[in-house]
Amino acid sequence: MTPTPTATLVARDWAEIQERMLVPLYEAVYDRLEVGPGDRLLGLDCGAGLPLLLAAGRGAVATGVEADPARRALARERLLEVLAAPPSAPRPYDALLAFSPSPAALAAALPAVRRGGAVVLADWGPAERCTVPAVLGGGPSPRDLDALVEGAGLTPDGSGRVFCPFGYADVDSAVRGLVSTGLYAGAADPALAEKELAEALHPFERSDGAVWLPNIFRYVIARTG
Repeated sequence: MTPTPTATLVARDWAEIQERMLVPLYEAVYDRLEVGPGDRLLGLDCGAGLPLLLAAGRGAVATGVEADPARRALARERLLEVLAAPPSAPRPYDALLAFSPSPAALAAALPAVRRGGAVVLADWGPAERCTVPAVLGGGPSPRDLDALVEGAGLTPDGSGRVFCPFGYADVDSAVRGLVSTGLYAGAADPALAEKELAEALHPFERSDGAVWLPNIFRYVIARTG
């Protein structure tokens, strides 16, 4: 399926503005797992591929899964291996990284992880510690990661919290970056939603026009049986 021009623009906003905001989360997880040469990582909903690039920079072999054709195309422009669905080959991966997966998506990806392999699930942290979406609104409440681990039959093996501030050059960049997350995709009037979002961002503007949105993300580590 060929991405529409609008979908391509939104995907580029994700790649050029937004996805770097999660670098502290990815790096904290990779440090915790001691990701390095010889490790094989599967990134679920990997977007334009930045988490794969970070893993590859540590010497790991990283493969992504991304359903959105526009984001998948951008990841492939970076010469990354990105699939439209989880691989069918059984258990070739040492670790799975997933942000807010549904139970069905997690179940589909788990067969690709070796026995005893790590499964890392991440999502927004406590509402009082997240500017987005608690203050700006948009999107569902964070998933209960512990319940997701239990429901998937995984063994808990630790958790952590990571400070991931969203910083933008100006309000326009902030709106474009936040819209690219998909948090506001359900708005009946997208133009009105963007206008309201821009207004909601003004209290977070600094004197130089930059926008600063502090957030805490939580991750849990589990092991396959």
